[in-house]
Amino acid sequence: MYIVGIDIAKKSHQAAIMKPDGTLVGRSFRFTNTKQGFEFLMDKLAAVDSNLENFEFGMEATGHYWLNLYTWLADNHATVHVINPLQSDALRNLYIRKTKTDSVDAKIIAQVIRIGQYSETKLADDRMLMMRDLCRQRFFLVDMVANLKRKIIVMMDRIFPEYQGFFSDTFGKSSTAILKHCTTPEEITLFGEDNLAQLLQVASNGKFGLKKAQELISLARNSFAARLSSKTLSLLVKQMMDQMELLQNQIGILEKHISSHFKSFGTKITQIPGIGPVLGASILSEIGDISRFANPKKLCAYAGIDPSVKQSGQFLGNENHMSKRGSGYLRRCLWMASFVSVNHCREITIVYKSQVSKGKTHFQSMGFVCHKLLNIIYTVLKNDIDYSPMLCINPAITARTSRRIARAALKAR
Repeated sequence: MYIVGIDIAKKSHQAAIMKPDGTLVGRSFRFTNTKQGFEFLMDKLAAVDSNLENFEFGMEATGHYWLNLYTWLADNHATVHVINPLQSDALRNLYIRKTKTDSVDAKIIAQVIRIGQYSETKLADDRMLMMRDLCRQRFFLVDMVANLKRKIIVMMDRIFPEYQGFFSDTFGKSSTAILKHCTTPEEITLFGEDNLAQLLQVASNGKFGLKKAQELISLARNSFAARLSSKTLSLLVKQMMDQMELLQNQIGILEKHISSHFKSFGTKITQIPGIGPVLGASILSEIGDISRFANPKKLCAYAGIDPSVKQSGQFLGNENHMSKRGSGYLRRCLWMASFVSVNHCREITIVYKSQVSKGKTHFQSMGFVCHKLLNIIYTVLKNDIDYSPMLCINPAITARTSRRIARAALKAR
C-alpha cells in the first residue's frame, strides 16, 4: 500500500508518494488543478503500481480548492483522507529546521496518513452542501448590509449630524424613504413640508405626517452640518441606500430558498428556543452529519467554543478563553441563538443568571449558554428527539429517558 500526500493550492498541487516504511518513491512532483493535471497524476501513479486501490491519498481541507480533486479521485473509487491543516502543522513542528515548501508539505501530509493519528473531514452530501452555500452567502450579504449602514451613519454625521436620533431606527421604513430622496439639510428644506408629509405618511402607513415633516425641516434649518463636499456625500448616501435595498431583496430571496431546503431534512432543531428555520439551516449545514461526532465535546471543539488549556509544570491557567479554532460560521450562529434564547426562554435565562451569580462576566456567561445550547442541539440531532425544557438541566439524562419512552411506545404497538 502506497501513501500519496498532496499539498493543495489554487492552480497546482504538489504530490509525494511514500511507502509504508516512510521512504519516498522518487521525487515529489507538481500537477495542475485541471483535467489534464489529474490525468498526469494518474500516469505518475500507474508507473509505480497499475492498481489504484493500492494507493491511499491524503490532503488538507484548504479552503475549497481540494473539492475538485477529491471528487475526481472519489469517482475513481480511490481511498481519500481529508485532514485538518492543524494536524499536519503539529507534525511540521517536530522538525528542527523551519522549512515550509510545497514539497515538504506533501511529505508531511503523507507522514500524517502513514502514522494514522488524524481525524478526517467528511464531505457532506449534495443537499447539505447546497444549503451550506446558501446560508454562507446570506451571511456574506448580511455583513455587506451592516458595512453599508456603518458608512451611511459616518457620512450622515458630517452632512446632517442631528438626523441620527430623529427616527427610532435610522434604517426603518420612514427614515429610508427620506434618505433615498434627500439627505442634506438643504435638500430637506427645498423638498418642502407637503412633499415630506406625503412621503412620511405613505412610508409609515399613516403614523407620521405633517407634524413630523415640520419637525424635520426645523431640525434641518438649525443643523450644525459640515459644508464640505455635502453634495458628493449626499450622492454617495443615496447610492448606498439603493445598494442596501438590492442586498436586502437578495437576502429575502435566499431566505425563502433556505427555508424550503431546510424543510426537506425534517429536523427538530427549530424546537430549541432561539433557533428559527434560517438559523437552524445554518447550524445544521455547518454541523453536517451529526454521527461524525462521538460526543458533545467533539462538537464543541469543532465549533471552537471549547476552552483553551494552559498548563506547564505546577501552573494551570484558570482564566482560559474559547479556543476559537473551529467553524466560525457555527460559532456565530450559536452566539446569535444564545442571545435570543436568553431573552425568550425561561430555562436558558436561569442558566445565564446562575453564571452571573457566580461572578462571571456577561460574555463569559453567554459563552456558557453557547456551550449549553450546543449540547442540547447535539442531543436533539443525535437521538432525533423533541426538545424539552429538561434538556437545559442535563441533556444526556433527558436523552436516555426519551429513548426509553420511545422504545416502550414501540413495544406497546
